[in-house]
Amino acid sequence: MSRTKNRTALLAALGLIAATGATATALGTASAGAAAAGCKVDYQIANQWNTGFTANVTVTNLGDPVSAWTLGWSYAGDQKVGQGWNATLAQSGAAVTAKNLSYNGALATGGSTSFGFNATYSGTNALPASFTLNGVTCTGSVPPTTPPTTPPTTPPTTPPTTPPPAGTKADNPYAGAKVYVNPEWSAKAAAEPGGTKVSNQPTGVWLDRIAAINGANGSMGLRAHLDEALRQKGSGELVVQLVIYNLPGRDCAALASNGELGPTEIGRYKTEYIDPIAAILADPKYAGLRIVTTVEIDSLPNLVTNVAGRPTETANCNVMKENGNYIKGVGYALAKLGAIPHVYNYVDAGHHGWLGWDSNFGPSAELFKQAATAEGSTVANVHGFIVNTANYSALKEENFKITDSVNGTSVRTSKWIDWNQYTDELSYAQAMRAKLVSLGFDSNLGMLIDTSRNGWGGAQRPTGPGATTSVDTYVNGGRYDRRIHLGNWCNQAGAGLGERPQAAPAAGIDAYVWMKPPGESDGASKEIPNTEGKGFDRMCDPTYTGNPRNGNSMSGALPDAPLSGKWFSAQFQELLKNAHPAL
Repeated sequence: MSRTKNRTALLAALGLIAATGATATALGTASAGAAAAGCKVDYQIANQWNTGFTANVTVTNLGDPVSAWTLGWSYAGDQKVGQGWNATLAQSGAAVTAKNLSYNGALATGGSTSFGFNATYSGTNALPASFTLNGVTCTGSVPPTTPPTTPPTTPPTTPPTTPPPAGTKADNPYAGAKVYVNPEWSAKAAAEPGGTKVSNQPTGVWLDRIAAINGANGSMGLRAHLDEALRQKGSGELVVQLVIYNLPGRDCAALASNGELGPTEIGRYKTEYIDPIAAILADPKYAGLRIVTTVEIDSLPNLVTNVAGRPTETANCNVMKENGNYIKGVGYALAKLGAIPHVYNYVDAGHHGWLGWDSNFGPSAELFKQAATAEGSTVANVHGFIVNTANYSALKEENFKITDSVNGTSVRTSKWIDWNQYTDELSYAQAMRAKLVSLGFDSNLGMLIDTSRNGWGGAQRPTGPGATTSVDTYVNGGRYDRRIHLGNWCNQAGAGLGERPQAAPAAGIDAYVWMKPPGESDGASKEIPNTEGKGFDRMCDPTYTGNPRNGNSMSGALPDAPLSGKWFSAQFQELLKNAHPAL
């Protein structure tokens, strides 16, 4: 089913600004077209200092599809291109060429790709005056072969109303809808001191093993949740949030959330897990519900960051990349669930502290498209993406910007940012959305941000920027995210509830959600025997001194934690105490 096209042009423009850096010190575009060729280039100076700069370049093919590309331009000054990423760069005098790498050479009509580089200069740093793509000068459009001779006589139609007509999907399923409150989580939250302040909030229902479909150990199964959702729905619209989470070889870079299926059990994943879920969701009884599925948290990004050639390589992630079962599993889930008219698929896209570096950002987006088009799926089965699920990255860092510098030194060099391109989840989500649209996903793509544990309020919350003694004092003194290291992910001390769930809070964002139910553990702080396939990850041990993924820092985890998914009262109390906005 096609999506209702009711986002405004302003929203699309805002998404583009977020992707290309509205706060950049310089922005230049150029493009052009012949009858069957055309291109547009967005050249952004993301950061600049006395003798050098960092540039990000996005090229959009407006002509016929190409299988390889070379972008060319010339500088008017003495700029010298150095280290680059996502392209092979060469320079002869003032002339520069950037050629595609193996994974980003194909550009469909309307398709885009991005690359970047560091460079030196002296004097002024003027933007290039023009660009060529495969020898064709870029001007931004392809002229029509037959210009229209008369203006259209039919006035533009007004945006469709909510709810959309039968047989179509809402552009934003959260708009104008209530969201399902899981009575099992609600009861646990309400039983905690102060918990009634949030126990009526909607949270995700995690289907993290085959037994969860019918209900394990006396808990509600999928049908029981959907029947309760019908009761809560009444005469209005209601969203049910499900987490599809049981890939073969699940969570290859960690142990706390390992799953029940071995690396090769893709057949069981399809027939014993996805197929039964799809059969229940397709029951006409539930056709009036808007069912949001968040598909396989923490899976695909591992195939970019934790495989051979990366400092954080793990043998298990190498296995999953080689056998392709993450790609096959996600593609199969999207195809089966996307065929159900009232299901809205949102794929996991990590978080800024995982994929925000240039070396991770573009390759991850390309991989997401590969998964979305595997096993008979198409990008049309993806309604959006979700970021920060079960993580702690701050929604907005307001005391510093990625373009700031201290005494001439970029904040990107600070130990906390460590050359990342983003400081928070909102800027990352909007940029990832724009990148995915450029790769062929729906232009109305919506993003979800999990704000269940990223509030970072309480007495430790900074009230202004840090001291300008150095980039580290400036960033560390002002950052809301108080983790020891951006790579810490397990039961973090000092964390608080974030923004309450809400629809359409920002450009390109379908909703802030609490997909990870607050109070459910990320993993046990010591080894606990279990029948759920969950291992012991030292990142959940408060005495652990770290690994390369967290800069060999202390884990920052709370003590005495139970297995992942089990109720952790001490964590829930921590989240209440440090909530921002405060309760």
